[in-house]
Amino acid sequence: MARVTRFAPSPTGPLHLGHAFAALTAATRGDRFLLRIEDIDTPRCKRDWEQAIYDDLHWLGLRWEVPAMRQSDRADAYKFALARLARDGLTYRCICTRGDIRAALSAPQEGGGLDGPIYPGICRGMGHTEGAVRLNLDAALVQIDEAAFFETGLRAGVHRLDKAQMRRDIGDVVLARKDIGTSYHLSVVIDDSDQGITEVTRGEDLFDATFLHVLLQRLLGLPTPLYHHHRLIRDDQGRRLAKRDDARALSKYREDGATPEDIRRMVFTP
Repeated sequence: MARVTRFAPSPTGPLHLGHAFAALTAATRGDRFLLRIEDIDTPRCKRDWEQAIYDDLHWLGLRWEVPAMRQSDRADAYKFALARLARDGLTYRCICTRGDIRAALSAPQEGGGLDGPIYPGICRGMGHTEGAVRLNLDAALVQIDEAAFFETGLRAGVHRLDKAQMRRDIGDVVLARKDIGTSYHLSVVIDDSDQGITEVTRGEDLFDATFLHVLLQRLLGLPTPLYHHHRLIRDDQGRRLAKRDDARALSKYREDGATPEDIRRMVFTP
């Protein structure tokens, strides 16, 4: 069976060395390499940045199957998945503000969850008809068996979905924001399935989110791909690169006369 991998950037700023490493890693691990533009956050995503992604990846020597998938074209797929989860009683509406959540927490949380503090369940059972859509994690965990797992090259290979740990570290995450209609967690699961991805390559910073994504795959009857969580490219202070770090933008290296081979040496040399 052909190995299918993907690179899925958001057009919210320039690609940097970390993106180059992620894209090149994905391309070298698959027989088919796909591109997905993750542009659900429409206020922050710009078409100029999307074009810059294409330009930078072509400059690196990467080629992908066209057309690239664009999340902004896939609202119906996300609505269908949300409707299925709602039908199964696995979601509820939440009208809480960030201030409401902070006020409801009796003590500060160390580290927090995937998207901030673990939600304390204020709106669970309230029957709201408006607001963000949250996963009812307790109801969801009843639907899966203890044998659910995923495989990755990071941290000893096979990882089972520990229900107690997921209650502690994930909680009732938002699956669809009111202003967007989906979330990263939901859309990435649907898109990987629809693109037939067999191995998800992603940074090690997304390792914890993988437990939630595998849970959503089980709830929606989708296959679980293999996962490859790779290291992150960091700056001289050990911080992961961000799009605001224009000094390491690929376009800046190009302007300064760097070649694609120079970039490959920079990101793959230990």
